[in-house]
Amino acid sequence: MRVLLTGANGYVGRFVADRLLADPAVQLTALGRGDDADVRFDLASGSPGALTRFLDAVHPQVVVNCAGATRGGARELTRHNTVAVATVCEALRRSGCGARLVHVGCGAEYGPSQPGSSTAEDAVPRPGGPYGVSKLAATELVLGSGLDAVVLRVFSPAGPGTPAGSPLGRLAEAMRRAMQSGDGELKLGGLGAQRDFIDVRDVARAVHAASLSAAQGVINIGSGRAVRLRDAAAVLARVAGYGGTLHELDGPPGGHLRPTIVHPRPDSDHVAPVAYPYPDGCGSWQQADVRTARDRLGWRPRINLEESLADIWMEAACRI
Repeated sequence: MRVLLTGANGYVGRFVADRLLADPAVQLTALGRGDDADVRFDLASGSPGALTRFLDAVHPQVVVNCAGATRGGARELTRHNTVAVATVCEALRRSGCGARLVHVGCGAEYGPSQPGSSTAEDAVPRPGGPYGVSKLAATELVLGSGLDAVVLRVFSPAGPGTPAGSPLGRLAEAMRRAMQSGDGELKLGGLGAQRDFIDVRDVARAVHAASLSAAQGVINIGSGRAVRLRDAAAVLARVAGYGGTLHELDGPPGGHLRPTIVHPRPDSDHVAPVAYPYPDGCGSWQQADVRTARDRLGWRPRINLEESLADIWMEAACRI
């Protein structure tokens, strides 16, 4: 099976590449902006015609799109998350390769949901920020393209390689600094948000399964269980062997999520909070209904959050 993978150097894309390369039946070609890509091509600025010519030459059977951006302003997010997908869809429509498209979307497309509920694929998307808006627009382009296509809405990926700017990445970095400096108390704020964390290696398995399946439409990829960030912090402390006290600061008024990680200044006992907005615009709760992935892809999550956090900590500990 000839597979063209975009975004192979990204957080999810690296694990998808590893999973596909482990399948002896897959011939993988990586397309991206970096020098280490098999083919250099910028989806956000390249023309559909140029991509079409490449598709006709390589003739992939499956195109997996993991490319995109999670940070930046609305214009940048639109370029990398929406315009890029429009280029892929138009090129596939023009090409004679007839490739299937597996597009990696995100749970942020749904926006906030009712606490205690599980979000199924038929929920009306109401993204709460520019990132979710840009990803939802991409999903709509894929679904309206007329292609043989499936969108995997990935909730909160975690595990090895977790970006330092993500909530779990920031927790690990805060704990690393506390242990390095010998702080017996770690002050954390904004840990009331509950998210559905799914290991990035399980995400890669889902992409592989979707590449081999005939499933179309939207399929949620998550653990099916929401976890409060403060509980994740406690698990991280246990796997890290941090014996200090986790002291949670009061959350901001009104329930607006601005997760904060704070540390005492080395020359003062004063603690000055530094707020980091939660980037997905999904409010206080998000939990995926993953029955469709089970029924249509034969996929279930295998890696629990404790293992994911242990791998996150292993990388953070290397910097101590």
